[in-house]
Amino acid sequence: MDGDGDMDPGRDDLPLRANTNHILVRHYVLDLDISLQTKVITGTVVLFLEPGPLAGDGNEAGEGAPTPPQPSQTDDSWEDESHRDFTLVLDCCDLTVSKVEELDVTSVSDMQGLLKEVKGEGLGVGPQPDSQSAVLIQRLISLPSTQWKKQHHLYFQCSHAPASEGGGPLIFHTDRWSLQVRKRGVRTIQEFPRALRVCYKTKPEGGSVRWTKDQDNRSCVYTAGSPINNRALFPCQEPPVAMSTWQAQVRAPRECVVLLSGENQAQPTHLHHTGLSSWDYYVTMPMPASTFTLAVGYWRQATAQLSTAQLTPPVQGTRAGASHTHAGSLDLNPFTNMDHPIITSPQSTLVYSGLKDEKHSESVCLGLGDDNFTCCHTDYPCPFTDPSAWSQEVVPHRMFAPPSLLQKAQVQVLPLLPGCLAAAHATLGVHPFPRLDILIVPASFSSLGMASPHIIFLSQSVLCGDREGDGEGVGGERGLSLCGSRLCHELSHSWFGLAIGARDWTEEWISEGFATYLEDIIWARAQQLSSKETEEQSQLKALLRWRRLSDELQNSEEQLQILRPNMESTGQVSESGSSLVKHALNPEKTFMQVHYLKGYFLLRFLASKVGLEYFLHFFRLFIKKYHGQLILSQDFLQMLLETFPDMERGQIKIRHLYLKVLPETLRQGLTLEAIYADWLDRPGVPKWLCEGSVVWTQTRLVEDVKAEVAKWIGLSPSVGKGRKRKKAGLNVNFKEVMPEQLVLLLEILLEEEELSVTSLHTIKRTYDLPKQDAEVRHRWCELVVKHKYAQAYGDVEHFLIHDQAMGVYLYGELMIQEDSRQQALARRCFSLVQNEMDQSARRVVEEMVL
Repeated sequence: MDGDGDMDPGRDDLPLRANTNHILVRHYVLDLDISLQTKVITGTVVLFLEPGPLAGDGNEAGEGAPTPPQPSQTDDSWEDESHRDFTLVLDCCDLTVSKVEELDVTSVSDMQGLLKEVKGEGLGVGPQPDSQSAVLIQRLISLPSTQWKKQHHLYFQCSHAPASEGGGPLIFHTDRWSLQVRKRGVRTIQEFPRALRVCYKTKPEGGSVRWTKDQDNRSCVYTAGSPINNRALFPCQEPPVAMSTWQAQVRAPRECVVLLSGENQAQPTHLHHTGLSSWDYYVTMPMPASTFTLAVGYWRQATAQLSTAQLTPPVQGTRAGASHTHAGSLDLNPFTNMDHPIITSPQSTLVYSGLKDEKHSESVCLGLGDDNFTCCHTDYPCPFTDPSAWSQEVVPHRMFAPPSLLQKAQVQVLPLLPGCLAAAHATLGVHPFPRLDILIVPASFSSLGMASPHIIFLSQSVLCGDREGDGEGVGGERGLSLCGSRLCHELSHSWFGLAIGARDWTEEWISEGFATYLEDIIWARAQQLSSKETEEQSQLKALLRWRRLSDELQNSEEQLQILRPNMESTGQVSESGSSLVKHALNPEKTFMQVHYLKGYFLLRFLASKVGLEYFLHFFRLFIKKYHGQLILSQDFLQMLLETFPDMERGQIKIRHLYLKVLPETLRQGLTLEAIYADWLDRPGVPKWLCEGSVVWTQTRLVEDVKAEVAKWIGLSPSVGKGRKRKKAGLNVNFKEVMPEQLVLLLEILLEEEELSVTSLHTIKRTYDLPKQDAEVRHRWCELVVKHKYAQAYGDVEHFLIHDQAMGVYLYGELMIQEDSRQQALARRCFSLVQNEMDQSARRVVEEMVL
């Protein structure tokens, strides 16, 4: 573990500089102005602080404080005698900080009531603040969750308090990764101010937010899940242990919609004579600052009934800040029906009301609905203690998209939501968040999806081709599989990734491996598949993931294949609380799937030891214990081994319910150390996975694919003799296959050395490939590139421009062929999209094509 000094900027490790062991931010109040024209966010963030776990009775500044950085223009006196003062360190980069000031919260009249309460009740054990302001802030932070409305009102009032006039100014310094703040003469944490206001503005090149154009060529901005998280959006404490709440007021052009990770369904307040609207959001559940999410753009809400005006995109080339007449071509009220969030849709594709009567949901609340249920997390208004939340299968939800994609969002995504939400509830229990917004983000988004509190971003790549379906049916309808499974993946993050987070960010599998594993279970339940259908689809997806993992492991560095790269040091930080996230800034890691896939297979392995239903029982028990908390791998694995020990008579007891298990399914020889050694602490593939993968190649769905592949190989020039044989082959009847089968079929055909132009043309026509989902079209593009099928280069170009979340390595395949036409295609596509691309994606592609 590195110390607290300046960290080598040449590394691919991400430094978390905040000294969270010394002092913690408990609440943020953000006040932001969005300028789409200048690509700058201007505003303030107010931090409410309390001493951290190692604050003691008043640490001296030199103990565990960062090594003084090199002087900067921010403050010429940073290296004078004040370096002995206590330093607050915040994670920060690409921000212009103009002022940091202490707030005089004693001037807020509503706070005086807290002072009276403190005098009457005391603050309990522990060191006491030695100023009235500190006493008030500590009492404000400590208000019980039953008074959260009062608490947030007071936070807001305090955020507008004037700067403190006494005690001297605050000085600050910024370096590449941090903002550091001191108060002259203050040597101890206990004396340090408890409420600070930071005035700042972002930079257009800042990595936390993406300034880009939507699919209608209109300006927008959103937090894109950057490796540096939110430190280029506002100064904050990035380490996950800095759990905080927040509230935000955001002003943006009146025609825009502002979406944010907040519990409330915000309504815009139009600010007269400004052309702006103001939006207010808040959360009461403490979460890491990295989960804060913002999206501002000319989105429209998809509803069951869409007007012609809502579906009409604006004139191409219109930019924010220019005058708009609209002339009736676009609904000036994008918030139609926002007062009535969608619970279900009359055209809902998935029937979800029957889920509650299924056998698997009878045990959803095993031990979880007890009257004496007590949460283990810090105090906040938790839905797990609300009896009504246990019966709420579907939380209120809304769907947003740019106008040109609104109808696709309505037809393809919106009908899936009720069934997927209900299936997730049936699988995992109470929804951790009371509402949900879904947004189709711009084409430059570098992933298929991203989940944040109360909001999910979906790539346009989850929408299939040119489909104009009516929303009826599920299993046989093209395109729903990728959309539905991805939606279930992101919904799974509400439990694993958000309500339960990783204490060490290097353990990404805790979030992504769990979501990958659960997406299959939730999506199968949402489709109401039979047990046989569920198992067949599960095995087919396991085979596809095994093939993908095998390929990735063969073409990646071993150090990037380890699920627990810090090994026995996982979760450890320096004395001040700072740390490094290994390989977080490696651009190639952004596009690797090993944490998704290897984590998924680890969970399949564990489920095979105890049985699927029992394993899902355990998930619900684990969620009950750890929701609202941060975990390490060992927390999950240790509880699993304790819940399923070797027992006499082959019985396992779970909260007074005895589950009969065959002796051979017990955890024979399974230990924490063995799981670490086989799965988490080493690169490569565990033995169980190598042996188990053979079974997945012998299932009915796979055999059907093999039969179809044989037909296509029969059309190749190397099979048969003469034109007569090949012409006859064109009359072969090809069997209809599901999307996952089609992916496998194309992957197997990719292994063929030669395919004729006729075969490729027929493949495209037979499966109507341009209208398939992005997973299928990606494999088709690989086939086109390998066999230099020039007639379909337009498909490759379309994919690289419109499916940027999946097209990065397709550039490499175009370049490695050493075909001048293909290389020109790659360079042309890159030149068209490079200015809008994700920074990591651009760096990777630049190395390939330039």
